[in-house]
Amino acid sequence: MSSKRLIYLPLGGAGEIGMNCYVYGYGAPDNERLIVVDIGVAFPDMDGTPGVDLILPDIAWLEERKTRIEAVFITHAHEDHVGAIGHLFERLGQPAVYARAFTSNIARGKLAEYGYSDKVVKTVSKWPETVTAGPFTVGFLPISHSIPESSSLVIDTPEGRVIHTGDFKIDHNPLVGEAFDPDLWAEVAAPGVKALICDSTNVFNTHEGRSESTLGPAIVELISAQRGMVVATTFASNVARVKTLAEAGEAAGRSICLMGRAMRRMIEASVDTGVLSSFPKVVSPEDAMAMPRDNVMLIVTGSQGERRAASAQLANGKYQGVVLKDGDLFLFSSKTIPGNEKGVIRIINQFSEMGVDVVDDSNGKYHVSGHANRPDIEYMQKLVKPQIVIPMHGEHRHLREMVKIAKGNRFQSILAPNGMMVNLGGNEPSVAGYVETGRTYLDGSAQVGALDGVVRDRIRMALNGHVTVTLILDDENEPLGEPWCEIMGLAQTGRSRAPLVEVLEADLDQFINRASEATLADDDKLEQQLKKIVRQTALDEIGKKPEVTVVISRLSA
Repeated sequence: MSSKRLIYLPLGGAGEIGMNCYVYGYGAPDNERLIVVDIGVAFPDMDGTPGVDLILPDIAWLEERKTRIEAVFITHAHEDHVGAIGHLFERLGQPAVYARAFTSNIARGKLAEYGYSDKVVKTVSKWPETVTAGPFTVGFLPISHSIPESSSLVIDTPEGRVIHTGDFKIDHNPLVGEAFDPDLWAEVAAPGVKALICDSTNVFNTHEGRSESTLGPAIVELISAQRGMVVATTFASNVARVKTLAEAGEAAGRSICLMGRAMRRMIEASVDTGVLSSFPKVVSPEDAMAMPRDNVMLIVTGSQGERRAASAQLANGKYQGVVLKDGDLFLFSSKTIPGNEKGVIRIINQFSEMGVDVVDDSNGKYHVSGHANRPDIEYMQKLVKPQIVIPMHGEHRHLREMVKIAKGNRFQSILAPNGMMVNLGGNEPSVAGYVETGRTYLDGSAQVGALDGVVRDRIRMALNGHVTVTLILDDENEPLGEPWCEIMGLAQTGRSRAPLVEVLEADLDQFINRASEATLADDDKLEQQLKKIVRQTALDEIGKKPEVTVVISRLSA
């Protein structure tokens, strides 16, 4: 029996949708050589992570083992798969990064922001070209998704072949990028597959997935019926959809204008890497505004309600000189990701107040998902015929349902959420241990741990308000004047009808005047008592217990 093992460890993306980061290792226990698959981000919201810029996977376990990391492999260029590469590259020990041309273009841009050379990212051609990384041989197997050059990874190991699907759908005519090739997949699976690590995002959708090529006619029909300006939004990375929208607008006799930095960046990267051989002619916002409104179609960023994107700016009134008016049409050619509903609904209502008609994806005519539905997932499993199926890229309920499907199809399966290390060796998968996982917040330019208390304190201040108490004592512990308070985020007056600040200061002054010498001499005891009085008085006056900061200054002769 071998003393070495093959492990799989998700650090993000298994138990959530987004922030993908997966680790494979082979070697003696606790001394495996490692490869990392994807290093993505999740996006914050004002309810749970106020003020945070991005959410990154917690890579503390990897950082401690960075000398054992052979390479990083990026399956595709969506932010939840490549968005953290620049932020975390130093902590990973700056290993080689491998990706296909389009993804390499995006990854290089992210690393360049941190001063890294273009040479860090190695561009790899599609299967059968492979890369050797320690005990692993890895190839990029084309798969259809909603961004160019998406690839599954064929990972050959001493324990057998592993296929990591990445995000995928079964699309035989995706318009941009490679079509799904069942013959190639059957060929790759023919030698036998130890484990299939499989996208589970749409496992509850029982309808067969639709091709990107089915959307064009319906969008042309919609645009042709409009008499005002038409604006459409989708994911900037969905280059095929951007092209579909642009071609539909052109077919309806409109000039096309792209708005939003991310949108232009993705189209430029597609042209530079040969993903796009043609794209309708585009005009500048200035030229678009000089044209009759019924001759213009804008394609803009912000399909998820992002506050700084073009869609939100247009909803606020104006963006780059463009103002929407009564009779214009705004099309969401996208699905709202769970958690983003508030931002999208806010924009829809703002447009409604302007008289702009909004069309979303509720009827399914203007958007198709980039993820495999249940029939496609089952097709993938039966095509590959793996010994083991492990679900990833999904919430816990998605992972659990995928395990049921796999076992129903007589494949071994195990539910492995973030932090569960699985031993893929032997005759069946087993739990090899657990790793502490969580989230790292990019807060401005600083990375802070989810348990560091920064965001927790921010939420508590937002919920409860804040009071600062300042007290000055002399070297004999005698107060120099009364304590004074400053309040933030609290009502100015309470039940007594007197200003809250005055009530707080009066109660604090009473305490100071009767406090013992020992209390006045002990900063810790004094601070504790002052906080207690402020919170109790505020509760009596306004029904809130605020966060309290006490500043005690001692002046000597």
